[in-house]
Amino acid sequence: MLKLLSEIRSCKVCSSHLPLEPRPILAGTKKSKIILVSQAPGRKAHDHNKAWDDPSGRKLREWLGVTEEQFYNPDNFAVLPMGFCFPGKGKTGDLPPRKECAPLWHDVFWSHLEQVRLTLVIGKYAQDHYLKELYKRNLTENVASYHEFLPKFFPLPHPSPINRFWMSKNPWFESDVVPELQKRVKMILD
Repeated sequence: MLKLLSEIRSCKVCSSHLPLEPRPILAGTKKSKIILVSQAPGRKAHDHNKAWDDPSGRKLREWLGVTEEQFYNPDNFAVLPMGFCFPGKGKTGDLPPRKECAPLWHDVFWSHLEQVRLTLVIGKYAQDHYLKELYKRNLTENVASYHEFLPKFFPLPHPSPINRFWMSKNPWFESDVVPELQKRVKMILD
């Protein structure tokens, strides 16, 4: 697995399309239990070379009910974004993840994992790719129907502060879904 991570981290396939030098950010070991499939690292993650080290990450850890130490232990959580590098800024947030990463690297990454118990598909890009024909009409329906995707997948909205409108419009997420997510994560990590 270390050799594969090193190979992915040196990838420059889409460098001509990126605003900054490529810096693929991902993590995992063959023992990773929970896989975090999300969109792409933000600018802060790129600058610090650390995934989820921002307000989105704090919110995600809160939803999961885990400490930073638990979260950043790659035996617990693998980080597998749809795009491994910061894609640049758009009008209302970051640009979509580059389309080259998932087809190039995801299958080989998965082939090195031996103990996966749950895959969190975070946000629309991850859900589009992984839920495929199971996908409901939209992300909200995916999240509301999370139990239909278990035991393999658990769909989540992106925890970005930009999504505060979605959170306020869907209070059932934090009152009903988050406790179930925390219960499942605790069971897997214990």
